[in-house]
Amino acid sequence: MEAFFLQMLKPFLLSLVVTVSLGPLVIPLLRRLKFGQSVRDDGPSRHLQKSGTPTMGGVMFLAGITAAGLLFAADSLEGMLVLGMTLAFGFIGFLDDFLKVVLKRPLGLRAREKLLGQILFSLLAAALSVSVLGRGTDLILPYSGFVAPGGFSWELGAAGFFVFAVLFVTGMANAVNLTDGLDGLAAGTTALAAAACLPIAFVMDKSGAAVLLAAVSGGCLGFLFYNRHPARVFMGDTGSLALGSALGTAALITRSELFLLLIGGVFVLETLSVILQVASFQLFGRRILKMSPLHHHFELCNWSENRVVVTFWAATVLFAALGLAGFYHL
Repeated sequence: MEAFFLQMLKPFLLSLVVTVSLGPLVIPLLRRLKFGQSVRDDGPSRHLQKSGTPTMGGVMFLAGITAAGLLFAADSLEGMLVLGMTLAFGFIGFLDDFLKVVLKRPLGLRAREKLLGQILFSLLAAALSVSVLGRGTDLILPYSGFVAPGGFSWELGAAGFFVFAVLFVTGMANAVNLTDGLDGLAAGTTALAAAACLPIAFVMDKSGAAVLLAAVSGGCLGFLFYNRHPARVFMGDTGSLALGSALGTAALITRSELFLLLIGGVFVLETLSVILQVASFQLFGRRILKMSPLHHHFELCNWSENRVVVTFWAATVLFAALGLAGFYHL
């Protein structure tokens, strides 16, 4: 185990260093190109001062993740699949950001266009996981290892698994996207979640996926150098969709989807807050939160931005412990 984590330190550090090194080049370039964030006036009023902050900064850690993946996992099919999905979803996010920021199309890609691309890439990842990587079509049930050695799994069958895989990967990508609403929130939470998934990749003998998880964690940590409050750059959909797909694809390969839902509990809660807010307003004409996603609710409860972010990071540590405990004895 110790040798494994020392090995993972290399992609972690390379991704971190590349990301930090690109900051002085990329951030002034984004500012010069006027790739500035537009802030909605229906959000928290304190966010209006962030208008014009360079966005699409996700390209910085995508470069770091790519460098680490190509150097340390180029001979691994599973590693290249995680990297390919990360870049594919990053490209969808880049197109969305480009349309919104550069071409001034407020909504970016149409929802159906964005979703269609995500579904197609997720289907491809699921198909390769089953046909090439021998992943199978079952789900391992968390905490079942406490009942029987090796735990229990739930066989979905081919059709059920493909439907689940598409919902899971696209859902995780968009969950991270929803979480990316405060300085450092998505980057810090993803860094912690990716690091927490490393022991699972070790147990499942998926070193290629582990390399990419380490690179994601390092890249996010490097990005925090510029994205912590007050942020000098935002990752945009370019970064958030890529990070979510990286986590989702790695979980797909390591058969740890249900464990990631525990480890990434903050992402799940952010998504549920939006769903419940919309459902409550549509059905009963009233909102259950001051604003969704959840982090905005706490802002409107007069929490400082730093307090919300640090609290959500701490919650991620607790969720990670909960998820890893569920993997015990498997």
